[in-house]
Amino acid sequence: MRPMRVVEVTEYGGPEVLRMARRPRPEAGAVPGKVRVALKAAGVNQADLRIRAGRYADAVGDLTPPFVLGTDFAGKLLDPVPGMAVDTRVAGFVPWFEMLTGDGTYAEIIWADPEWLAPIPDDVDFTVAASLPLASATAQQGLERLDLPAGATLLVTGASAVVGRLAVQYAHAAGLRVVAVAYEGDEPELRVLGGDHVVTRGLPGDVVAKVIAGDPDGVDGVFDGALIGAELLPVVKDGGVFAALAPDRVPVAERDIRVETVRAVPDAARLAESLRKVADRELITRVADVMPLEEVAEAHRRAEAGHRPGRIILMI
Repeated sequence: MRPMRVVEVTEYGGPEVLRMARRPRPEAGAVPGKVRVALKAAGVNQADLRIRAGRYADAVGDLTPPFVLGTDFAGKLLDPVPGMAVDTRVAGFVPWFEMLTGDGTYAEIIWADPEWLAPIPDDVDFTVAASLPLASATAQQGLERLDLPAGATLLVTGASAVVGRLAVQYAHAAGLRVVAVAYEGDEPELRVLGGDHVVTRGLPGDVVAKVIAGDPDGVDGVFDGALIGAELLPVVKDGGVFAALAPDRVPVAERDIRVETVRAVPDAARLAESLRKVADRELITRVADVMPLEEVAEAHRRAEAGHRPGRIILMI
């Protein structure tokens, strides 16, 4: 049996530390409780870039290179699960930090818990499906942690990217007033998606000044999709709430502001619902680039450079 292709982080560093490698192909039944998925697409997330660079070395404990990055995936089942036959098109995400096995989705075949898996509607392609799982879970679970009442004002940074764009849409659906921080040129689309006010991004100090100009009393909450961190605290009202999405960008609470650290967990039922909404054009995600697995180093370079907002997808 021929080995499968994977991408390994050979050491902590820049995109050049990513290398194509070969590993044994998973055999049916070898891992109790898990099934095999033959991947067609995998997403490149900001967490992947930070792990590769060594910024989360303390958070991954004893796990050291070489390991395989990647959380989001879309592909076909190689083993049946209840309600889904072999070759069913599925999407999901690997809770990489919770498992800490170093077995990510930059690979031809992965082991997946059936509870992670949601069927992909026929008219949603693999690249779009792979852009959604972690982003939608982070947006939904982050908004739950914020727990703002309808009518409250929420600042969403990174609204041009996938997580922030979804947060804008879910927050609007929940009845929140949404202030979105986005790239210049994205303002009209974000207003359609639910942004009540759109601020063009820039240096954190500029963003703070623009938000305060529009909301002198501050906002009730922040969903920090751009991973800015403590520099945003001046825009939050006393007693407000801040959702931090990266362990190295968690601000120290002040003025009775509640700080929530968000690390999404798989929720297949919610993912299935989100995929159906994408199919029905009720929910909009964004794919920036689609690149072959072999070009993963360039994919990381583009993601770090802010090549274009949206998820970069690796085709496998």
